[in-house]
Amino acid sequence: MFNKCSRLFISMSGPCREVVTLQLGHYSNFIGTHWWNLQDASLCYDPDGAPAELQGDVLFREGLTLGGHVTYTPRLIAMDLKGSLQTLPQEGRLYEPESKAAACTWDGQITTHRESPASRNSFLRDLDSLDSASFLAPDRCSVTSAESAVATETINDILERIQKSYRLEGSVRVWSDFLRIHLHPRTISVINQFNHDGESERLEVFGQGTVLLQGSVLEDLEDRLHFFVEECDYLQGFQLFCDLTDGFSGLGSKVTEMLQDSYGGRGILTWGVAPVNHPDTSSIKDVFHMMNCALGTVSMANHSSLFCPLTLRGGLGRRPPPPTAFPLLNYDPELWFHSSAVLALALDAMTVSYRLRHNSAPMWQLSDALTVSGRKVVSAYGSVPFPMMHGSCLPAALDAFANALPWRSLSACPELGDGCCFGQSVTLKGLEGRSLVSPLLPGTEPASPLHSERSGEDVLTAYTRLHYPSTPLAVQLVSSPSKVTAPFPQMFSPALTPQGFLQNHPALPVSAARPVSSLPVLTSLQSSPAAGLQLSELQKACSALDMRRVAPSFLSHGLELSELTEAMEQLRSLAHCYQHNQLHSSSDEDDD
Repeated sequence: MFNKCSRLFISMSGPCREVVTLQLGHYSNFIGTHWWNLQDASLCYDPDGAPAELQGDVLFREGLTLGGHVTYTPRLIAMDLKGSLQTLPQEGRLYEPESKAAACTWDGQITTHRESPASRNSFLRDLDSLDSASFLAPDRCSVTSAESAVATETINDILERIQKSYRLEGSVRVWSDFLRIHLHPRTISVINQFNHDGESERLEVFGQGTVLLQGSVLEDLEDRLHFFVEECDYLQGFQLFCDLTDGFSGLGSKVTEMLQDSYGGRGILTWGVAPVNHPDTSSIKDVFHMMNCALGTVSMANHSSLFCPLTLRGGLGRRPPPPTAFPLLNYDPELWFHSSAVLALALDAMTVSYRLRHNSAPMWQLSDALTVSGRKVVSAYGSVPFPMMHGSCLPAALDAFANALPWRSLSACPELGDGCCFGQSVTLKGLEGRSLVSPLLPGTEPASPLHSERSGEDVLTAYTRLHYPSTPLAVQLVSSPSKVTAPFPQMFSPALTPQGFLQNHPALPVSAARPVSSLPVLTSLQSSPAAGLQLSELQKACSALDMRRVAPSFLSHGLELSELTEAMEQLRSLAHCYQHNQLHSSSDEDDD
């Protein structure tokens, strides 16, 4: 959560290419909340410090409160259902007026019925205190120019300094239960036609979402988009987090189509997200989830510059393999609070290329490099955190994997291990300086070819080439780590240091271990035959079902059987683009 004057201390670097973020659905907002908390923690407020590697203005916007205080809030539209906010007002708290008392003209007797407010967990209560005048003196927000700026302790600084461990696993019900930043009043859009909880009026199937984007819902979204877009000088595009397994997949399909029609030429990077589990699932709802996933994938891929499924599930079918495991994470895949945190960490690295202050690659460049020949669906992989011994170097850490790859699937799409890939973008976040190369003394024989490389980019490129010899490759290195300060869940192995590196000595007991405050993360975005195999399996599983018999209600919300059949044929054609014999034609196109 921001000190309202802290924006003045953030270094500027000329024009930047702005991005508008949309979050569609409850799990998307879980991931988005962790994502924005991570971005908030990484912002630099020191007026004398060096400019940060990542440019905050790409994602955040400057504004003024009713009291004239400068604010810095996400350029964000977050859509969710009625009853999903709990303690958070729809308009946020940053711009609320001093008094909400309404004038009463009734002279008769008045009876007041007051509803008990939703309970706030320990983190939200502490955050309220930190954001009050008792912790941040009023004159700290009276600075009006950068020349008069003085260093001040922000809420970020306080949370990092006190290192209080919040165990929120039992108290997080909705995403606002761990939101630490202020949101603009135009950010949250509540869809009142459907309920977040309960048995009735649920947004469960693709067709419900497709017919939702009309009338007041469409007008509201267009108004919010115009507000954020029109203030951008160099809009590069949109990033969408969209729930893939419920009716939001249909809504996301229509939203991406609208963005493509209204903002042609801008990048549209869509992340279709899915939790490992659903709390109220059944055999019929499992069918719904799979069909929503298939329909959302083919439709959003068609209307996006790039589409990437993002999930820790072992697969996208009704009976997937076990969830993805990470050696240095003790996370509970059943907890949305945990699984969304892992995916947000990966996104923090995978989106680096179009957020860099210098030498950034805009959205269209990333998508064009990975989506050759109509292969719009890419797969994500991550090493969260990247395992490196404290005091060691990148070549030694990569050599420790021998013939294995360091990352695990983040898209329910295991690698085939055959070295075939159409394109790849690899990002390493959190290593700098001498740790990137081997400290070889003159005349010393290198332990491996990686130890002979003289830059971190060369080390990572050489390593990736060992596994993907002929793949077009982009490599990004960012020295700043991902900061996992409160309320990020402390789900890390006790073998890690507070900086996220492996300890040189035996791990301390969990009770004595210090909280991890930052992490190195390695990610890879790939367009490969593995994605085609995944899409083909999903298409076959869906086409094998007679929906008129198995789940007739799926077709009773605006989706015709002919439209379903056509979508399955489009999914089959999309999967065909990834066959191995397409690899050579793709290479020929690149040569031309």
